[in-house]
Amino acid sequence: MIARRFRLPALLAASLVAYSGVAVAQQPAASSPASAETQAGDKVLARVNGATITERDLALAAEELSDRLPAMPEAQRRDYLVGYLIDIRLGSAAAQAEKLDESAGFAGRLAYARDKVLVDEYLAKVARDAATDEAGRKLYEETIKNLTPEDEVRARHILVPDEAAAKAVAERLKKGEDFAALATELSKDPGSAKEGGDLGYFTRDRMVPEFSEIAFKLDPGKVSDPVKSQFGWHVIKVEDRRQKPVPTYEEVKDQIETFIVQRAQQEAVLALREKAKIERLDKPAGAEKGDAPASGNGAADAAKPAAPAKK
Repeated sequence: MIARRFRLPALLAASLVAYSGVAVAQQPAASSPASAETQAGDKVLARVNGATITERDLALAAEELSDRLPAMPEAQRRDYLVGYLIDIRLGSAAAQAEKLDESAGFAGRLAYARDKVLVDEYLAKVARDAATDEAGRKLYEETIKNLTPEDEVRARHILVPDEAAAKAVAERLKKGEDFAALATELSKDPGSAKEGGDLGYFTRDRMVPEFSEIAFKLDPGKVSDPVKSQFGWHVIKVEDRRQKPVPTYEEVKDQIETFIVQRAQQEAVLALREKAKIERLDKPAGAEKGDAPASGNGAADAAKPAAPAKK
């Protein structure tokens, strides 16, 4: 592989600078914790000593365990989650029987959990309100107006381990052998060899500097002399040059939506801080207002990343 790094589409590059480093908050289902009373249409899946387990409970458990659930068929996944909820009902009843819910420690944990669920719900509402199609298209149009056209080349290469091998490749090409066939036969780049060395279109910064410097100097159809990089020795053939096309709105819609949600959640939390009277007794007086976490958005940063909530 010779690509140095991938980057965010140019469409969002300028806008993201001001808001980089902010995590997207978890978007939970807009609900309160399940109780024995079920809402109309909420299918009951099981009962544990009379306490119901419903489809809504199942959805909440699936959300909580989303990154910890192993891959399994849907039926097996549902069975696992119902079993998990049964154990929770049993364990909860056992804890209450021993009056653990009356301890000071439990009250504190419950208050913390309630606050955490509420802030997740608040940030989910902020996301729903912000992530409209109108807002997304407006950001798209504003951003593409400021795009600087970027040059791209489409090139093939043959990667070999040493200079002698690269010179031998160059000689065979000068004698008229097909570049793609030689790449398939000789190239040590596993990603492109099977494609006849084809790397597709790329901008200058997508490749290591030694490779890009030569590739962007060649005219279409021309073949380079051997070029050394950290990956070995390359012989490069440029197939085409063009200006990078602007991505369509649909192509970057998800990234735009994520950015809008990140920005809205950050601004919402910072606005709450600005309006509040915050007293940090662990810090000198007067340090409270500007003493946000490193990213400026403690609540949103602490939440688990997820896609914005849909209306």
